[in-house]
Amino acid sequence: MTTYDERASLSDLTTTAERIRRSVEGVIEGKPEVVRLSLTVLLAEGHLLLEDVPGVGKTMLAKALAKSIDCSVRRIQFTPDLLPSDITGVSVYDQQQKDFEFKPGAIFSQIVIGDEINRASPKTQSALLESMEERQVTIDGQTYELPTPFMVVATQNPIEMEGTYPLPEAQRDRFMARVSIGYPSPQAELQMLDIHGGVSPLDDLQPVAHAHEIAKLIEAVREVHVAEAVRRYAVDLVSATRNHPDLRLGASPRATLHLLRAAKAAAALTGRDFALPDDVQSLAVAVLAHRLLPTAQAQLNRRTAEQVVTDILQRTPVPSAAPRGAGQQMPPGAAPMPPPGAPLPPGTGPLPPVPPAPPVEYGQQPPGARRL
Repeated sequence: MTTYDERASLSDLTTTAERIRRSVEGVIEGKPEVVRLSLTVLLAEGHLLLEDVPGVGKTMLAKALAKSIDCSVRRIQFTPDLLPSDITGVSVYDQQQKDFEFKPGAIFSQIVIGDEINRASPKTQSALLESMEERQVTIDGQTYELPTPFMVVATQNPIEMEGTYPLPEAQRDRFMARVSIGYPSPQAELQMLDIHGGVSPLDDLQPVAHAHEIAKLIEAVREVHVAEAVRRYAVDLVSATRNHPDLRLGASPRATLHLLRAAKAAAALTGRDFALPDDVQSLAVAVLAHRLLPTAQAQLNRRTAEQVVTDILQRTPVPSAAPRGAGQQMPPGAAPMPPPGAPLPPGTGPLPPVPPAPPVEYGQQPPGARRL
């Protein structure tokens, strides 16, 4: 396999991601932000949950993303009578070998499409817990590793729909991000009639990237630098969900890890080898909202988890630029600092004293800080 340095890997990442984006947007019209979030989750080694009403293209988005990559793809239609062994596999007794033989289930694929995941019982939904978190399956005491890359793209209808079961909290927490596609604009819907009116564009969709390329790009995303201030900002956002009066269940430490990984992938998609607070802000709602449980009073007030996360983003101070470290180079043309006790250069004098900054209470925005 070809080895790239960090700069070449990021350049290759943006090129490959652009090919995948154009391929998927040829099927899903008018939703570039949804396609970009799907690529972010793929490169961040996460799983994606598509939640919306029927008929807006959830399954088609999952299929378009899967067909744009030359890898193994399996689709699972979740129904009330689906069994956990239908997902993970089952051991069958072989009469000739006089032993049990394991028959892998649909989970043994690089991209798994779970269609209408909340139409199966919680018992069947729990069959995905080990595979989504540990990327392995244990059957009859034997552990089987899943292929790399591995991603679950699940679709679900809102819980108000007939015949649906709410996903358990542990299941939702294993999805890195949740996104709602929404209805297309009139222009995009007209274009959809022209493209989808005769034949499905999925029939002509060809892979534009290979599985080993995606695995290499995932390694490049891992090398993206995240400063201490950005990491602390992500921790502050998640910690605020655990103390918010409108929430009875906040985000878990896994949510902090997912938010950081997604921010690194978002930075890499723009060609940067370092993450910014803006990357964390842009992904906070998609990564955190589906993990939160509002209180009964908040539900009576029709206050959603997305609104709570937006409120936390507005109240949490955004970190400023970190001071230059001792190991970093000085900007061109800058004069070196004189040693302690040496006279100052001509025309310079001591700096005036800096007044102390006023204390900032929780929830206040410090002066000069950026708002979302």
